[in-house]
Amino acid sequence: MQEFLFFLSGFILCLIYFNIKQKNKIIPTNTSSTFSDNTLASEQKVLDQIPDQIIIINREKNIIFANKSSLERFGRNIEQNHIAEVIRRPEFLEGIDNVLQNNISTIVKTEIKKPTFQVYESYIFPSPQFFLGKEQSVFILMRDLTDIFKIQQLKSDFVANVSHELRTPLQTIKLGLETISSGHAKNDEKEKNNFLSLMHKESIRMEHLIKDLLTLSKIEQQEHIKPSSKINLQEVLDYVQKFYQEQLKKKNITVQVNLDQNNLNIVGDKDKLIEVFANLISNSIKYSDPDKNIYINSTQKSGDRVEIKIKDEGIGIPQELLPRISERFFRVDSEKTRKVNGTGLGLAIVKHIIKQHRGEFAIQSSEGMGTEIKISLPKYS
Repeated sequence: MQEFLFFLSGFILCLIYFNIKQKNKIIPTNTSSTFSDNTLASEQKVLDQIPDQIIIINREKNIIFANKSSLERFGRNIEQNHIAEVIRRPEFLEGIDNVLQNNISTIVKTEIKKPTFQVYESYIFPSPQFFLGKEQSVFILMRDLTDIFKIQQLKSDFVANVSHELRTPLQTIKLGLETISSGHAKNDEKEKNNFLSLMHKESIRMEHLIKDLLTLSKIEQQEHIKPSSKINLQEVLDYVQKFYQEQLKKKNITVQVNLDQNNLNIVGDKDKLIEVFANLISNSIKYSDPDKNIYINSTQKSGDRVEIKIKDEGIGIPQELLPRISERFFRVDSEKTRKVNGTGLGLAIVKHIIKQHRGEFAIQSSEGMGTEIKISLPKYS
């Protein structure tokens, strides 16, 4: 399908070019390596509107035309340069040689690392003679597939991470079952109970992981749907606090809430906002020592938005890790965090929900000083 689309794009471009030539009654006779201004004026206007990179080279592989997109990507002065001076990838240059030698079309996937990393799929084919009179040339249509490549890479990494995260508890459960059924714990009730407890703990971890994966997948599928319900922020926070009441009591952590009473109503999805604040408060509890505080306050931000801040007195996050903290499966590796069970998906879920709400999400943290999360959401009016 992709090959067909490239062929079709190239074919249409050729037709456009040919029609313009016919309408202008231009019969090219100059076989030099440049288009004259007169013969290129109308063609360039058409080709410059195309977002893909279009480059035409002669038999000596010198660039005789580059559309606006090509000039912006590879440099304003690439015309008259040898194509190998602009794109040095061997597979790309071999594709051009193949077209020149055999007069056939080809598709080449090319990774270009400078000035920035990008992935292209290039459709290279012999251009019709009306491009350069009697001189054969090569027409190159390059389509930027970098975003698609990155998405595919993310999917690949995601599958690898999920496999890793599930493999660990599964191996623990498998080992426990083998030890209980035929190992040294077979006739030892105390050891048997220890392994059963460990297996139960790992099964709960798997359950949480699968739940978070399903939640994240559902949110991503619905990210384009903008929530529009009237939500009372106080009610959401009261619900979440009540849910974590036992955990807060167990660690003697106090939640201090100070909301702007004139701006309690926001636009959103109640269940998803409960998910957001549940994740954030849960993290604050997990990564705080006993007898600490969690502060939640809200203020009206400029315009029609409400800013909510959740600040704890926990272990904090190293500055160098802050840019990655909301990545899927990312966890700060420290003695404290290793003792805490988590899926590494909580902040990724939060980030996607806030994005769906057309809100803003930011983290400030200092190691040993705690973490502050800032969320900006549309005010209901």
